Amino acid sequence: MPTAPTIDATTRLLVIAPHPDDESLAAGMLIQRCLALGGTVDVALLTDGDDNPWPQRWDEKRLIIGAAGRRRWGARRRQEVASALSLLGVEPARFHPMGWHDMQVTTELRHRHADAVGALRAVVAAMGPTLVVIPDLGDRHPDHGAAHVLARLALHDAGSTAEVLTYMVHGTEACAPEDLIVPDADPGRQGIKTAAVQAHATQMVLSRERMLALASRPERFDRPPPPVAGDTLRLPWRPGRFARARLRVLLADGQGSRHWTWRGAPLERDGDDWLLALRPVPGPAFVKLTADLSTPWIYDRYGWVCQDPAPPGLVARPPA
Repeated sequence: MPTAPTIDATTRLLVIAPHPDDESLAAGMLIQRCLALGGTVDVALLTDGDDNPWPQRWDEKRLIIGAAGRRRWGARRRQEVASALSLLGVEPARFHPMGWHDMQVTTELRHRHADAVGALRAVVAAMGPTLVVIPDLGDRHPDHGAAHVLARLALHDAGSTAEVLTYMVHGTEACAPEDLIVPDADPGRQGIKTAAVQAHATQMVLSRERMLALASRPERFDRPPPPVAGDTLRLPWRPGRFARARLRVLLADGQGSRHWTWRGAPLERDGDDWLLALRPVPGPAFVKLTADLSTPWIYDRYGWVCQDPAPPGLVARPPA
Protein backbone atom coordinates (compact mmCIF):
# COMPACT_ATOMS: atom_id res chain seq x y z
CA MET A 1 0.00 0.00 0.00
CA PRO A 2 1.38 3.45 -0.85
CA THR A 3 2.33 5.56 2.15
CA ALA A 4 0.91 9.04 2.67
CA PRO A 5 3.29 11.95 2.18
CA THR A 6 4.78 13.65 5.21
CA ILE A 7 3.06 16.97 5.90
CA ASP A 8 4.88 19.32 8.30
CA ALA A 9 6.32 22.82 8.61
CA THR A 10 8.80 22.15 5.80
CA THR A 11 6.08 21.25 3.28
CA ARG A 12 5.68 23.56 0.30
CA LEU A 13 2.48 22.44 -1.38
CA LEU A 14 1.54 23.40 -4.94
CA VAL A 15 -2.02 22.60 -6.08
CA ILE A 16 -2.70 22.77 -9.82
CA ALA A 17 -6.38 23.35 -10.64
CA PRO A 18 -7.69 23.35 -14.23
CA HIS A 19 -10.88 25.22 -13.27
CA PRO A 20 -12.31 27.30 -10.46
CA ASP A 21 -13.59 24.92 -7.72
CA ASP A 22 -11.08 22.12 -8.45
CA GLU A 23 -8.72 23.53 -5.82
CA SER A 24 -11.37 23.24 -3.09
CA LEU A 25 -13.00 20.00 -4.23
CA ALA A 26 -9.74 18.11 -4.70
CA ALA A 27 -7.51 19.48 -1.94
CA GLY A 28 -9.45 21.79 0.39
CA MET A 29 -8.61 19.71 3.46
CA LEU A 30 -5.03 19.01 2.42
CA ILE A 31 -4.47 22.75 1.96
CA GLN A 32 -5.76 23.45 5.47
CA ARG A 33 -3.72 20.68 7.02
CA CYS A 34 -0.52 21.89 5.40
CA LEU A 35 -1.08 25.47 6.58
CA ALA A 36 -2.04 24.38 10.11
CA LEU A 37 1.28 22.55 10.42
CA GLY A 38 3.26 25.59 9.31
CA GLY A 39 3.78 24.76 5.64
CA THR A 40 3.09 26.96 2.65
CA VAL A 41 0.49 26.53 -0.10
CA ASP A 42 0.39 27.94 -3.62
CA VAL A 43 -2.45 27.37 -6.09
CA ALA A 44 -2.04 27.61 -9.87
CA LEU A 45 -5.38 28.10 -11.65
CA LEU A 46 -5.13 27.29 -15.36
CA THR A 47 -8.49 28.55 -16.68
CA ASP A 48 -11.13 30.97 -15.47
CA GLY A 49 -13.95 28.50 -16.16
CA ASP A 50 -15.44 30.95 -18.64
CA ASP A 51 -17.07 28.36 -20.93
CA ASN A 52 -19.85 27.20 -18.62
CA PRO A 53 -22.91 28.57 -20.42
CA TRP A 54 -25.90 26.91 -18.78
CA PRO A 55 -25.42 28.28 -15.24
CA GLN A 56 -24.62 31.65 -16.80
CA ARG A 57 -27.79 31.59 -18.92
CA TRP A 58 -29.85 30.71 -15.88
CA ASP A 59 -28.22 33.23 -13.58
CA GLU A 60 -28.10 36.14 -16.03
CA LYS A 61 -31.43 35.35 -17.71
CA ARG A 62 -29.94 35.58 -21.20
CA LEU A 63 -29.80 32.99 -23.98
CA ILE A 64 -26.93 34.28 -26.13
CA ILE A 65 -23.52 34.53 -24.47
CA GLY A 66 -20.78 36.16 -26.52
CA ALA A 67 -17.11 36.75 -25.87
CA ALA A 68 -17.78 39.67 -23.52
CA GLY A 69 -20.22 37.56 -21.54
CA ARG A 70 -17.70 34.75 -21.18
CA ARG A 71 -15.05 37.21 -19.97
CA ARG A 72 -17.50 38.57 -17.42
CA TRP A 73 -18.34 35.07 -16.17
CA GLY A 74 -14.67 34.10 -16.05
CA ALA A 75 -13.80 37.18 -14.00
CA ARG A 76 -16.57 36.31 -11.57
CA ARG A 77 -15.39 32.73 -11.22
CA ARG A 78 -11.79 33.81 -10.68
CA GLN A 79 -12.96 36.02 -7.81
CA GLU A 80 -14.80 33.03 -6.37
CA VAL A 81 -11.51 31.12 -6.28
CA ALA A 82 -9.91 34.01 -4.39
CA SER A 83 -12.77 33.94 -1.86
CA ALA A 84 -12.53 30.16 -1.46
CA LEU A 85 -8.77 30.31 -0.94
CA SER A 86 -9.22 33.02 1.68
CA LEU A 87 -11.51 30.69 3.62
CA LEU A 88 -8.94 27.91 3.32
CA GLY A 89 -6.19 30.25 4.59
CA VAL A 90 -4.17 30.75 1.39
CA GLU A 91 -2.58 34.18 1.03
CA PRO A 92 -3.62 36.21 -2.05
CA ALA A 93 0.00 36.43 -3.24
CA ARG A 94 0.09 32.63 -3.46
CA PHE A 95 -2.75 32.45 -5.99
CA HIS A 96 -1.43 32.16 -9.57
CA PRO A 97 -4.15 32.43 -12.27
CA MET A 98 -2.99 31.68 -15.82
CA GLY A 99 -6.10 33.13 -17.46
CA TRP A 100 -6.48 30.46 -20.14
CA HIS A 101 -9.87 29.64 -21.62
CA ASP A 102 -12.07 26.85 -20.33
CA MET A 103 -11.93 23.69 -22.51
CA GLN A 104 -8.69 24.89 -24.15
CA VAL A 105 -5.88 23.54 -21.97
CA THR A 106 -5.11 20.95 -24.65
CA THR A 107 -5.00 23.81 -27.17
CA GLU A 108 -2.44 25.62 -25.03
CA LEU A 109 -0.36 22.46 -24.86
CA ARG A 110 -0.71 21.68 -28.54
CA HIS A 111 -0.23 25.11 -30.11
CA ARG A 112 1.58 27.15 -27.43
CA HIS A 113 3.60 24.40 -25.81
CA ALA A 114 6.66 26.43 -24.77
CA ASP A 115 4.61 29.29 -23.29
CA ALA A 116 2.21 26.96 -21.46
CA VAL A 117 4.92 24.75 -19.95
CA GLY A 118 6.97 27.85 -19.19
CA ALA A 119 4.13 29.50 -17.27
CA LEU A 120 3.86 26.54 -14.91
CA ARG A 121 7.62 26.12 -14.73
CA ALA A 122 7.90 29.72 -13.51
CA VAL A 123 5.57 28.96 -10.59
CA VAL A 124 7.52 25.81 -9.76
CA ALA A 125 10.83 27.66 -9.91
CA ALA A 126 9.55 30.51 -7.73
CA MET A 127 8.20 28.39 -4.89
CA GLY A 128 10.29 25.21 -5.05
CA PRO A 129 7.48 22.84 -4.00
CA THR A 130 8.13 19.66 -2.05
CA LEU A 131 4.64 18.29 -2.81
CA VAL A 132 2.61 18.89 -5.97
CA VAL A 133 -1.04 17.87 -6.39
CA ILE A 134 -2.26 17.59 -9.99
CA PRO A 135 -5.23 16.07 -11.84
CA ASP A 136 -5.08 12.37 -12.60
CA LEU A 137 -3.95 11.52 -16.13
CA GLY A 138 -7.06 9.36 -16.50
CA ASP A 139 -9.51 12.13 -15.61
CA ARG A 140 -12.06 12.21 -18.43
CA HIS A 141 -12.30 16.00 -18.67
CA PRO A 142 -9.84 17.09 -21.38
CA ASP A 143 -8.66 20.11 -19.36
CA HIS A 144 -7.77 17.85 -16.45
CA GLY A 145 -5.79 15.34 -18.51
CA ALA A 146 -3.93 18.13 -20.29
CA ALA A 147 -3.23 19.82 -16.94
CA HIS A 148 -1.53 16.62 -15.78
CA VAL A 149 0.63 16.58 -18.90
CA LEU A 150 1.60 20.25 -18.54
CA ALA A 151 2.40 19.83 -14.87
CA ARG A 152 4.61 16.81 -15.40
CA LEU A 153 6.48 18.48 -18.26
CA ALA A 154 6.94 21.69 -16.24
CA LEU A 155 8.22 19.78 -13.20
CA HIS A 156 10.70 17.87 -15.32
CA ASP A 157 11.79 21.04 -17.12
CA ALA A 158 12.36 22.77 -13.77
CA GLY A 159 14.36 19.81 -12.43
CA SER A 160 11.90 19.50 -9.54
CA THR A 161 12.18 16.56 -7.14
CA ALA A 162 8.80 17.29 -5.53
CA GLU A 163 6.58 14.38 -4.60
CA VAL A 164 3.62 14.19 -6.99
CA LEU A 165 0.09 13.18 -6.06
CA THR A 166 -2.91 13.00 -8.39
CA TYR A 167 -6.61 13.57 -7.83
CA MET A 168 -9.65 12.42 -9.78
CA VAL A 169 -12.71 14.62 -10.30
CA HIS A 170 -14.31 13.25 -13.51
CA GLY A 171 -13.93 9.48 -13.56
CA THR A 172 -13.02 6.55 -11.38
CA GLU A 173 -9.72 5.91 -9.67
CA ALA A 174 -7.68 3.21 -11.37
CA CYS A 175 -7.22 1.17 -8.19
CA ALA A 176 -9.28 0.10 -5.20
CA PRO A 177 -10.09 2.76 -2.58
CA GLU A 178 -7.99 1.02 0.06
CA ASP A 179 -4.93 1.43 -2.18
CA LEU A 180 -5.30 5.21 -2.38
CA ILE A 181 -3.53 7.70 -0.18
CA VAL A 182 -5.94 9.31 2.30
CA PRO A 183 -4.08 12.16 4.00
CA ASP A 184 -6.92 13.71 6.03
CA ALA A 185 -10.47 13.13 7.24
CA ASP A 186 -10.78 15.82 9.94
CA PRO A 187 -14.42 16.94 10.46
CA GLY A 188 -13.45 20.52 11.37
CA ARG A 189 -11.51 21.00 8.19
CA GLN A 190 -14.37 19.37 6.30
CA GLY A 191 -16.70 22.17 7.37
CA ILE A 192 -14.31 24.83 6.11
CA LYS A 193 -13.84 22.92 2.87
CA THR A 194 -17.61 22.83 2.35
CA ALA A 195 -17.78 26.58 2.89
CA ALA A 196 -14.98 27.07 0.35
CA VAL A 197 -16.88 25.00 -2.21
CA GLN A 198 -20.03 27.06 -1.54
CA ALA A 199 -17.99 30.21 -2.22
CA HIS A 200 -18.16 29.10 -5.86
CA ALA A 201 -21.64 30.57 -6.11
CA THR A 202 -21.81 30.25 -9.90
CA GLN A 203 -21.49 26.48 -9.53
CA MET A 204 -24.24 26.38 -6.92
CA VAL A 205 -26.77 27.78 -9.41
CA LEU A 206 -27.59 24.47 -11.14
CA SER A 207 -25.27 21.95 -9.47
CA ARG A 208 -25.54 22.57 -5.75
CA GLU A 209 -26.33 18.98 -4.75
CA ARG A 210 -23.65 17.52 -7.00
CA MET A 211 -21.03 19.99 -5.79
CA LEU A 212 -21.79 19.38 -2.13
CA ALA A 213 -21.73 15.62 -2.72
CA LEU A 214 -18.29 15.95 -4.31
CA ALA A 215 -17.15 18.15 -1.42
CA SER A 216 -18.24 15.55 1.12
CA ARG A 217 -16.17 12.75 -0.41
CA PRO A 218 -12.95 11.79 1.41
CA GLU A 219 -9.96 13.45 -0.23
CA ARG A 220 -8.15 10.58 -1.89
CA PHE A 221 -4.94 10.85 -3.83
CA ASP A 222 -2.93 8.49 -5.96
CA ARG A 223 0.47 8.67 -7.60
CA PRO A 224 1.31 8.73 -11.32
CA PRO A 225 1.83 5.33 -12.95
CA PRO A 226 5.16 3.57 -12.36
CA PRO A 227 7.94 4.61 -14.76
CA VAL A 228 8.35 2.76 -18.03
CA ALA A 229 11.41 2.95 -20.26
CA GLY A 230 11.63 2.44 -23.99
CA ASP A 231 11.64 4.21 -27.33
CA THR A 232 8.13 3.11 -28.31
CA LEU A 233 4.78 3.52 -26.60
CA ARG A 234 2.11 0.83 -26.83
CA LEU A 235 -1.22 2.52 -27.46
CA PRO A 236 -4.14 1.09 -25.46
CA TRP A 237 -6.71 1.90 -28.17
CA ARG A 238 -7.77 -0.10 -31.21
CA PRO A 239 -9.82 2.31 -33.31
CA GLY A 240 -11.50 0.88 -36.37
CA ARG A 241 -10.57 1.80 -39.92
CA PHE A 242 -13.35 4.39 -40.24
CA ALA A 243 -12.37 6.07 -36.93
CA ARG A 244 -8.69 6.09 -37.86
CA ALA A 245 -9.47 8.15 -40.95
CA ARG A 246 -10.63 11.01 -38.70
CA LEU A 247 -8.16 10.71 -35.84
CA ARG A 248 -5.02 12.66 -35.10
CA VAL A 249 -2.20 11.43 -32.88
CA LEU A 250 -0.90 14.10 -30.49
CA LEU A 251 2.53 13.74 -28.85
CA ALA A 252 3.73 16.10 -26.08
CA ASP A 253 7.19 15.80 -24.53
CA GLY A 254 10.14 17.92 -23.46
CA GLN A 255 10.80 18.93 -27.06
CA GLY A 256 7.33 20.32 -27.70
CA SER A 257 4.07 19.07 -29.18
CA ARG A 258 3.54 17.39 -32.52
CA HIS A 259 0.49 15.89 -34.15
CA TRP A 260 -0.15 13.68 -37.18
CA THR A 261 -3.02 12.11 -39.00
CA TRP A 262 -3.25 8.44 -38.15
CA ARG A 263 -1.82 7.54 -41.55
CA GLY A 264 1.08 9.98 -41.15
CA ALA A 265 2.01 9.06 -37.56
CA PRO A 266 5.12 6.92 -36.84
CA LEU A 267 2.99 3.88 -35.96
CA GLU A 268 3.56 0.19 -36.49
CA ARG A 269 1.44 -2.87 -35.82
CA ASP A 270 2.29 -5.42 -33.15
CA GLY A 271 -0.40 -8.04 -33.39
CA ASP A 272 -3.65 -6.29 -32.52
CA ASP A 273 -1.80 -3.36 -30.91
CA TRP A 274 -0.24 -0.19 -32.28
CA LEU A 275 3.19 1.08 -31.28
CA LEU A 276 4.20 4.75 -31.57
CA ALA A 277 7.87 5.61 -32.05
CA LEU A 278 8.96 8.29 -29.57
CA ARG A 279 11.58 10.99 -29.92
CA PRO A 280 14.83 10.54 -27.96
CA VAL A 281 13.98 13.31 -25.48
CA PRO A 282 14.70 13.01 -21.73
CA GLY A 283 11.70 12.98 -19.45
CA PRO A 284 8.07 11.99 -19.90
CA ALA A 285 6.26 11.65 -23.21
CA PHE A 286 2.47 11.79 -23.47
CA VAL A 287 0.20 10.70 -26.31
CA LYS A 288 -3.52 11.06 -26.95
CA LEU A 289 -5.91 10.64 -29.86
CA THR A 290 -8.17 13.46 -30.93
CA ALA A 291 -10.65 13.82 -33.77
CA ASP A 292 -10.65 17.65 -33.88
CA LEU A 293 -14.43 17.61 -34.17
CA SER A 294 -16.86 20.07 -32.59
CA THR A 295 -19.16 18.13 -30.29
CA PRO A 296 -21.39 18.84 -27.27
CA TRP A 297 -19.78 15.86 -25.50
CA ILE A 298 -16.99 17.38 -23.40
CA TYR A 299 -15.31 14.26 -22.04
CA ASP A 300 -12.35 12.51 -23.63
CA ARG A 301 -13.01 9.29 -25.50
CA TYR A 302 -9.37 8.25 -25.66
CA GLY A 303 -7.53 10.31 -23.03
CA TRP A 304 -3.74 10.28 -22.54
CA VAL A 305 -1.08 7.62 -22.06
CA CYS A 306 2.42 8.20 -20.74
CA GLN A 307 5.93 6.86 -21.24
CA ASP A 308 8.25 8.08 -18.49
CA PRO A 309 11.62 6.50 -17.73
CA ALA A 310 12.29 8.69 -14.67
CA PRO A 311 9.49 11.03 -13.61
CA PRO A 312 10.53 13.54 -10.93
CA GLY A 313 9.12 12.95 -7.46
CA LEU A 314 7.56 9.63 -8.49
CA VAL A 315 7.75 6.73 -6.09
CA ALA A 316 6.67 3.57 -7.87
CA ARG A 317 4.25 1.26 -6.11
CA PRO A 318 5.61 -2.08 -4.96
CA PRO A 319 4.58 -4.97 -7.19
CA ALA A 320 1.36 -6.69 -6.30
